Amino acid sequence: MEGNEMKKNANVSVHIRQCGNNVEKMIRRFIKKTKKEKIVEQVRDRRYYKKPSEAKKQKRLKAQRLKLREERKRRRAQERRNRNNK
Repeated sequence: MEGNEMKKNANVSVHIRQCGNNVEKMIRRFIKKTKKEKIVEQVRDRRYYKKPSEAKKQKRLKAQRLKLREERKRRRAQERRNRNNK
């Protein structure tokens, strides 16, 4: 575990009643829930040992990518607002 990150239990379940007995819908719903909980990502990360310096570097790069993405989204939204106001 990285830093002070608490281990969280991810109990993901999909009930037949929620999907109206539709198996395909049930599978899609399960996949969506696992992505939201980042279960697969976590398993991939823990598959091999990662040096603490490498973990910090990856965390920093991920934060930079997220910051750039949010900035682009903010700019696009601003441009859309400007276009609509004209």
